[in-house]
Amino acid sequence: MADPATISPATLLKDELDIVIPTIRNLDFLEMWRPFFQPYHLIIVQDGDPSKAIKVPEGFDYELYNRNDINRILGPKASCISFKDSACRCFGYMVSKKKYIYTIDDDCFVAKDPSGKDINALEQHIKNLLSPSTPFFFNTLYDPYRAGADFVRGYPFSLREGVPTAVSHGLWLNIPDYDAPTQLVKPLERNTRYVDAVMTIPKGTLFPMCGMNLAFDRELIGPAMYFGLMGDGQPIGRYDDMWAGWCTKVICDHLGWGVKTGLPYIWHSKASNPFVNLRKEYKGIYWQEELIPFFQSVTLPKDCTSVKKCYIEIANQVKAKLGKVDDYFNKLADAMVTWIEAWDELNPSGASKSSDLPNGPSK
Repeated sequence: MADPATISPATLLKDELDIVIPTIRNLDFLEMWRPFFQPYHLIIVQDGDPSKAIKVPEGFDYELYNRNDINRILGPKASCISFKDSACRCFGYMVSKKKYIYTIDDDCFVAKDPSGKDINALEQHIKNLLSPSTPFFFNTLYDPYRAGADFVRGYPFSLREGVPTAVSHGLWLNIPDYDAPTQLVKPLERNTRYVDAVMTIPKGTLFPMCGMNLAFDRELIGPAMYFGLMGDGQPIGRYDDMWAGWCTKVICDHLGWGVKTGLPYIWHSKASNPFVNLRKEYKGIYWQEELIPFFQSVTLPKDCTSVKKCYIEIANQVKAKLGKVDDYFNKLADAMVTWIEAWDELNPSGASKSSDLPNGPSK
């Protein structure tokens, strides 16, 4: 494996990575990202009114899917894709045929490092994904594969090869990713701390994954990146990325893969309305006191040797153990199974690109 610190940005997976963007508005924010994103293919998932025209700046290679496209491509299985919620982004993961995915929200701008230099978030994510993770033993100098770092004294030599990295979880300057109660008591708080660190989240430790600045190895973990049933017609919102993160982390722990968090930063430009957020989150705030112990106690049998098998097993346990918390979790468990069925339909052996789909995207 090449040292990711020495790879030229111009060669970084141009033909192996899709950028997935959920949106309800014109994508003017792409102008700021043009130096970094223009070489890559974009998959835009339009939420809300499918008759609304979304404008994309000229010069970008993209395909755009709206709700009509999702319904046409998935048929009855489209019920597993959320509507009026950014969770719809996971449809882009499903139709991509690339090895890697980077997903970003349309209110996330280019951040600057402490020297004032623009941060190429995508480049850092790729470096994170192309270098191993160390989930079985914590390195106190954080990521030992970064330039200027290494394994500290006492780190077992038998673990220094690391394991494949499945997920790279980036962070945000300016508006932090807070829940509604925290937003309400700290309305003016901004994150100004730039921490120059990347670390592997240890095995057995859960984390709240945020989908607004996230990259992952689609070939490795893609089927687990389902953002659940959120938004229109559902009793909960703003737990889509976290649900995917909990499922993904449990599966990565079981299969021996790593999840990194830290760099890169983006500039999160806009705070969402805390009162609207509270309406979306309030059931989740209660339910998470059941959800976290559930995921902490999930055990996957040895015959779960693939992501899909692991995911179906988690869906079965969700129905058996969380269905009694609320009937919503029975619906969610069924949707998790539908998601895997739809994934298999759109990703048969030998399919190579999204234009091979029976009904392609809107143009």
